[in-house]
Amino acid sequence: MENSYDLTALYSSFDSKEFQNDLKKFEQDLIDYSQYVEDNLVSYNEFEKKLIYLIKFDEEFSELIGRIYPYISLKRSADTSNDDANKYLAKVQTLLAEATVPFTKTSKFIGGYEYLDELMDKDEFIEYKFYLSEIKKETKHLLSDEQEAIISNMKQNSSTAWSNLQSLLTSKLEVEVKLKTETKIMTITEATSLIHSPDSETRKAVYFGIQEAYTKIDDSIAMCLSSIKGEVNYISKLRKYSSALEESLVKSRTQKQTLDAMIKAMYEYLPHFHKYLRRKAELLGHKSGLPIYDLAAPLGEVHKQYTIDETKSFIIKNFSTFSTSLANLAKKAFENNWIDIYPRKGKRGGAFCSNIRSIKESRVLTNFNGNLSDVITLSHELGHAYHGECIFKNNILSSSYPMPVAETASTFCETIVMNAVIDDSLDQDKLPLIESVLQDHTAIICDILSRYIFENEVFSARLDHPLNSKELQQIMRKAVKEAYGDGLNHDYINPFAWLNKPHYYSASLSFYNWPYAFGLLFAKGLYAQYLKDKVAFVKNYDNLLKATGKMNVEDVAKQVDINVTDINFWRGSLDIIKENIDLFLQLTEDKIK
Repeated sequence: MENSYDLTALYSSFDSKEFQNDLKKFEQDLIDYSQYVEDNLVSYNEFEKKLIYLIKFDEEFSELIGRIYPYISLKRSADTSNDDANKYLAKVQTLLAEATVPFTKTSKFIGGYEYLDELMDKDEFIEYKFYLSEIKKETKHLLSDEQEAIISNMKQNSSTAWSNLQSLLTSKLEVEVKLKTETKIMTITEATSLIHSPDSETRKAVYFGIQEAYTKIDDSIAMCLSSIKGEVNYISKLRKYSSALEESLVKSRTQKQTLDAMIKAMYEYLPHFHKYLRRKAELLGHKSGLPIYDLAAPLGEVHKQYTIDETKSFIIKNFSTFSTSLANLAKKAFENNWIDIYPRKGKRGGAFCSNIRSIKESRVLTNFNGNLSDVITLSHELGHAYHGECIFKNNILSSSYPMPVAETASTFCETIVMNAVIDDSLDQDKLPLIESVLQDHTAIICDILSRYIFENEVFSARLDHPLNSKELQQIMRKAVKEAYGDGLNHDYINPFAWLNKPHYYSASLSFYNWPYAFGLLFAKGLYAQYLKDKVAFVKNYDNLLKATGKMNVEDVAKQVDINVTDINFWRGSLDIIKENIDLFLQLTEDKIK
């Protein structure tokens, strides 16, 4: 199996005739489109004819940019210092920025048509009804053509540049880890993987090594974060959003009532997670809560390491218990080199999946080291790939799903694989595995909540003044204390938890934190339905995932009779996690006496 993903289905290289021709076509299409908009979108005469042209252009252009952009960004993610990738990324972003005026004029033209609602129900437009309704909604927040052009071009030298700098600095940062017998120099990704080490001294050494490394770049990264959030605040205000949060909710196709219900339920259940953390601290010999470097400490004697071949077999086997189509997707991903697997210097950290509609395939990036967490991460990303398989069946203009439901299929696949790990284990191994599940769930409930609190406070404070590293550290400490309570030892809180989280550094994806909690809890609710009637659920599952490209979040949930504005749904999902916490407390009660 290759170490890097195969991108030849897109292009063989940046120098290839196919890439260069598509890049020229991309430029020419934008010129032709701009001219058409200038010449024709001056009146609503023959509106239907014009709308057909605009839709057809959007479809064809989406296919084209859907080949070019993923190739560039995937190349850059695998090697952030790739000069060609960085050069072409900047070029494409600049061209798109320059095309902002015609794109804006088109949205205003379509959204401003007096009879658009009636037109959407005509046979030739019914397929595009949601697409057109989203344009109409977006029109309310568009600025003048000139302002939109200025903003789009400005971003290339502001938020986009700041984001690229954060990615570059963190990918190249070296960490000095002082182990018992030697001192090792490694990347952030390599060091972070040792947080799962069974050796407590190694975990502690990694924590302090990373903290020390962060002090080398924290002032620079703080400037990146502060600048990006300042830009988002300013533009959100211009667009007449009440806040960056409101803008993120609109883009997420989610009602504030839904978010409020979920967050309130999460706060209600925090004491249960704090009990789990305090018990884990006691089991590890800590008396004042759990030090953050031991959050991922394994319990028990199960330290199985997985080869990538073992991981492949295990995931495919257990995906097949759900459906043949899910198993076949995973098989394709492994056998056709869709996955960039191992960490290396220059490669971005974390993991992600890119759904590439133009070739109806996905590509996955992970930093696999062989522990159970890596296996679960890979199953998570393959869940995103399966979501892509379903969404690819839609028209290309209905192939984009919002952040909250983006984590549905991925978290569902995690659940399938983790439940299989527990079911296949010996009785004496179940405790550490249940604890491993609770680690992940605590990260999504407590840590995601802390990120949500942190980002809220950062946006608020940034309205007043630019923020430096010390202020960001203070805000992070406060957020972590609020979310983790007395479950953590407050003497060991990572004040730099904002520094290496890519989601904070996207001006177009503010608050990409709470969707992870949504994904976990929504998937828990779905999994409960699956257990009640597996045959019926599997039949409906693909349709549910397809619907995410052409419905609001609340309407997607209604497809399976779930009301996400009702706090009781979220309580029900959290109750499922609480059952595992109660079991963990029961199984460990005699171990602390």
